[in-house]
Amino acid sequence: MLIRSANVIEKRRSPIHGWGVFATRLINKNTRIIDYAGEMIANGERVRREKKQLAKGHIWCFKINRLYVRDAAVGGNIARYINHKCKPNCYTRVIGETIWIIAARNIRKGEELSYDYSTDGEGSIHCTCTPGCTTIF
Repeated sequence: MLIRSANVIEKRRSPIHGWGVFATRLINKNTRIIDYAGEMIANGERVRREKKQLAKGHIWCFKINRLYVRDAAVGGNIARYINHKCKPNCYTRVIGETIWIIAARNIRKGEELSYDYSTDGEGSIHCTCTPGCTTIF
């Protein structure tokens, strides 16, 4: 199932990190919530851009395959504000060149969306998903 994300999610301040994305109504398990939009770039360009992003505490490059990445800092949408969580309520699936954010379980109205970033880049960010989390990604 695919939903119109403009009616179902909104960006607001997050207790996890900076901005977050929150459900404005119930989202059912396995619903495609939104695609992760951004400029498609070569994996080599990702390294240069990630260094700039990491300096500001963000990672907005999302790997599509071994050759290409989506950089949400350029042409991205609200999906770039979905925060990492070690025990998330969403997961991602790459279908062709589209990265989908999908509900891993029913998500309640007002709940913040999250997924496991599972990054494999050069830099690292300390996880802030819960107090005392020691994960580095």
